[in-house]
Amino acid sequence: MARRAIRKTDLGTILLHWTLVGLLLVAVTTGLRIAIGSPYDMTWLQAFDLILPQSAVWTWHIPAGALLFGLAVSYAIYLARTGLSRRIKPDRARLSGLAGSKRARLGAINVIFYWIFFLTILLELVTGILLYLGYAGMVADLHFLGTWIVIAYLPAHLLMHHAIGGARQLLRIFVPGRLAPPPPPFDPFELLAEAAMRDRAAASRLPAPTVHPQISSRHPPSVVPLPARRGRPGEVLHAHPLVVAIGGGMAAMAVLMSLDHVGRDTLVIEEIERNDGPAIDGDISDRVWSDAEPVLVRTQQGANLNGAGGTIVEIRAVHDGTNAYFSFVWTDPTRSLKHLPLAKTKAGWMLVHDRFDLEDANAFFEDKLAVLIAPGYTLIPGDRTFHAGHKPIPDAPPSASGRGLHYTTDGSMVDVWQWHATGGTGSGWVDDSHFGPPAQPTQAELDGVEAYKGGFVPDPGTAPVGLNFKERRIGGYDTALQPLRLPKNLAETDRALGAVDLDPDRGESDGAKWWLPASESVPYSKALDDAIPVGTIIPGIIAAGDASGDRADLACAAKWAAGRWVLEVVRRLDTRSRFDVPIKTDSYLRVAVFDHSQTRHTRHIRPIRLQVNTCKKAAQCPSMVRNSPPSGVTSF
Repeated sequence: MARRAIRKTDLGTILLHWTLVGLLLVAVTTGLRIAIGSPYDMTWLQAFDLILPQSAVWTWHIPAGALLFGLAVSYAIYLARTGLSRRIKPDRARLSGLAGSKRARLGAINVIFYWIFFLTILLELVTGILLYLGYAGMVADLHFLGTWIVIAYLPAHLLMHHAIGGARQLLRIFVPGRLAPPPPPFDPFELLAEAAMRDRAAASRLPAPTVHPQISSRHPPSVVPLPARRGRPGEVLHAHPLVVAIGGGMAAMAVLMSLDHVGRDTLVIEEIERNDGPAIDGDISDRVWSDAEPVLVRTQQGANLNGAGGTIVEIRAVHDGTNAYFSFVWTDPTRSLKHLPLAKTKAGWMLVHDRFDLEDANAFFEDKLAVLIAPGYTLIPGDRTFHAGHKPIPDAPPSASGRGLHYTTDGSMVDVWQWHATGGTGSGWVDDSHFGPPAQPTQAELDGVEAYKGGFVPDPGTAPVGLNFKERRIGGYDTALQPLRLPKNLAETDRALGAVDLDPDRGESDGAKWWLPASESVPYSKALDDAIPVGTIIPGIIAAGDASGDRADLACAAKWAAGRWVLEVVRRLDTRSRFDVPIKTDSYLRVAVFDHSQTRHTRHIRPIRLQVNTCKKAAQCPSMVRNSPPSGVTSF
C-alpha cells in the first residue's frame, strides 16, 4: 500500500508560525526568570536554574514582547490577505460541529483552542504594555496568568493536531508548499446573475453556461477578462501577502516605538540663584519646590507596601550652578526603622531577622530609596547593570538570594544612591555607591561568610553607619551572637526606641531612633551585658559619625508623616569622581522604593531623562523666595 503524502503548508504560515514559536520561547523563559525576583513566592522556579536564561533577561524579554506585537499584526494581515482566516473562523457552522462527528468535533475544539491562544496573546500584549508604563496589581496578576496559559497551550496544541491527523498533521508545518489563491469574495448579485442565466438556458433548452472561476463581480458574467501584461500603464500590481503582512507589522512597531519616545518623561532642572537653595530639612514647603515642575514615576513589582507592591514617586530638582537639589516624595504606609534589631534572650543576644543571610529580608529591615543615574540612555536596566540568575558570573561566588547580581560588562560606572530610613536619618547622609565591573571576591565572600555583591561597590571613604554585630555565613544567625556595642544608658536607649512593636507591618512612632550613636554606647563587655535583662531590644545599627571621602557627596534629610516619606538630597552637579555620574542634560535617572525590604524593591522600566537648564543672566533665573542656606551644606 502506497504511503499517503504529507500535506503541505504555505511558506508564509510556516515562517510566521516558527517566528512566533521562537519569540514565545524567549518571552516565556525570560519572563519566568524575572518572576523569580517578583513579589510572588516563585523561588521554586530556581529548580530550573540550568535551563532558564541568565544575565540580561530584561534585554531579551522586552524586545521579544515588542516583536510579538509586530508579529501579531503581521499574522492578522496575512490571514486576511490570503483568505486563510476562514480556517479559524468561529462561526455557527463550525461550532455546531461540537455535536457532530468526531472529525467535526475535533475541528471545532481546535478552533476554540486557537481563539483561547489568540486572546491570551492579546492579554499578554496589553498587560505587558501596561507593566512597561508602570501599572501593576491586577495587571501583573493577569500577565502572570497569561504566561501559564501559553505554557499549557503548547502540549494541548500538539495533542489536538495529533488527534486530528496523527504524525502527518504535525509534520505539515515542516513541509512548505504553494499558497492557494484565495476564494473570490461572496457576491449575491453574481449569484442572481448566474441564476438568471440558468433560467434563460432552461427556457431555451440550452446547456447552462459555466461561470469562469476567475470572474469577479467587477466583470459581467458573459465577459472573461484577458490576463493583464506586466508593466502596462494603469495595471495594478499586487504584492505577495507575506510582504504586505511583514510591512504592516514593522509599521505597527514603528508607531509603538514613536509613541514611547514622545511619551518619555523628562525632569527639568532649572537654575536658581545661589542664595535661593532650599533648606535640607525634610520639609518641602520652600517655594523653590512649589515652583519646580515635578515628574511622577509609577513604580511597581516590589515587596510589601500594604500588599500593593508599588507606589508613585514624585521627583523635583533645581540647581544653583554648583549644587543640584532633589526632593523625592512617595507613599509608604509605615515608618519602618526596625533594621535587624538585637533581642536579649536566655540563650544570649539573637538577631531578629528573616532571610537576612540570603540577602532577602522583608520584615525586619528599614525603608529605603535608591536612585540610579546613568550617563546615557538605556531602555532596559539589564543592558548594563543587572544580571539575573543564581550564578551569573561563572568564576565568582553565587548570588546569595539566587535572583542575580548587579554589575556592568563594558567597564563603565553607574551612580547609585541609597538612602536608609534608619542609617540615613541618623547620619544625615545618603550612601554613595556605584555599579561597576565585577569586583574581585574577598576570601570571606569565597568562604560564604559574607555575601558577594558582584559590581555593587560603595564609593571610597568612610561610612557613617555600620552593623552592631559581625556578619555570619548563610544559616549562621540561628545561634546567639555578641553585639559590638552596648548602650551607656539603657533607659535612654529604651526611650529613644519609643513603643517597641516587632510586628514588621507596624511602623515606629514620630521621633523614634532605631540607631545607636557611637557617643551613647560603649564596646561590649560581659559585665555590662550581665546587667541587661532578658527581653531587652537594642538597635542593630551604630551611627559612627560623619561620612568621609566620596561617600560624603550626598547630604540629606527626611521626614515621614501621614503615610508618606519626604526626602531632600543635595550633591554637586559634578563631583569630579570617577565613581559618580555628572548631573547634566541627557543623563538618565531611575528610582526604586524599598518598604522594610532588603532587596525586593519597586521598579520602573522607562528611564527619566534629565534636562539641566542654565540661566544666561541672573535676571533670567526663576524668581524664588530667598531661604537660608542648607544647614551644614553650602557646597561640596
